[in-house]
Amino acid sequence: MKSRLIAALAALTLFSTPACAWGFDRPERVTFNIDVLVDGVPLTEYPARGTTYVEALRGREYEIRITNPTSRRAAVALSVDGLNTIDASHTAAKKARKWVLEPYSSVTISGWQVSDSSARRFVFTGERQSYGAFLGQTDNLGVIEAVFFLERERRPPVTIWGREKDAEEKRQASRDAGGMPAPSAEAPSAQAPSAEAPSSQPAPKGEAKLSDEYAATGMGDRTRHDVVRVDLELESSPAASVRIRYEFHQQLVKLGILPDRYRNPLSRREEARGFTSSYCPDPNR
Repeated sequence: MKSRLIAALAALTLFSTPACAWGFDRPERVTFNIDVLVDGVPLTEYPARGTTYVEALRGREYEIRITNPTSRRAAVALSVDGLNTIDASHTAAKKARKWVLEPYSSVTISGWQVSDSSARRFVFTGERQSYGAFLGQTDNLGVIEAVFFLERERRPPVTIWGREKDAEEKRQASRDAGGMPAPSAEAPSAQAPSAEAPSSQPAPKGEAKLSDEYAATGMGDRTRHDVVRVDLELESSPAASVRIRYEFHQQLVKLGILPDRYRNPLSRREEARGFTSSYCPDPNR
């Protein structure tokens, strides 16, 4: 699998989850979303409190599928536990290195990118064994966030009749008055974003008290994942931001996201069914 990445400058504006934007070549709206996959199957999402939650499965590897639902190329800043999945930096989305998607396409990110050709798989673990704990970055454990930026549309220049004449008259009037020439009315041309990402040095290991009762993401096995660098000029504002919180089952119960089937014995009895097999089991066999 080969993916493309980019570093670009853009302003950050947050949207709710899931996020929507108007289509650019058709009137309907498009929805930006991300999926957390275990064994290729998306985890069930639980919307609550203005946030989307998924249940972390301790010790299981997972992947993140990001999709571009628009007719333009998109660059996606993707972070896990507050760390960029490309270089593990903690920056604003506008400065982050990003994954590049073609129109109407998806890409599956399976782990932390550690070289041009390999990644270390995402794995659900406790806080103490997390990659964030190793780097001393533990303030944002338990969150996955993707910020989508669209490629800038190249529009032909628009001529406004009389503007150049008015500007020349103002410059001539300034010269007649003995002053400096007035500046041109034309705006400076936009500069393409730099392809170099900001460097990030791991912070010293933190002193925060961590608990393995809470979910975080560690480094799993190495996997092949080739990447190439591309240049892309992006819109100054993001199209959408999507955020997912993940926790182990018991913590989702404490948050009231999932029901506690063990606290109330009747919950267990309510799951009883009348038919489970074709024949009665023989105790003597």
